[in-house]
Amino acid sequence: MPLYNDVIELARPYLGSAAEQFVSRQVNGHLDVSSDQLTGLHLEELSKWCFISGKLIMAEAKAEEFSRRVKLLKG
Repeated sequence: MPLYNDVIELARPYLGSAAEQFVSRQVNGHLDVSSDQLTGLHLEELSKWCFISGKLIMAEAKAEEFSRRVKLLKG
């Protein structure tokens, strides 16, 4: 689960207290894996969903930045 926790910590500046709920929804709902199954192989797809879902609740430029940073995490 370390990668999952890294994604949550990365999401906090963008999403505040909603970071864990947001990341959980992307991982479980869109990637169809549990938090402990998240690996570096999922980062490209997770990044895509962080952008798509993120731009619904934040400025598109911020969602793009968030997405790019997720993609760069090491699994």
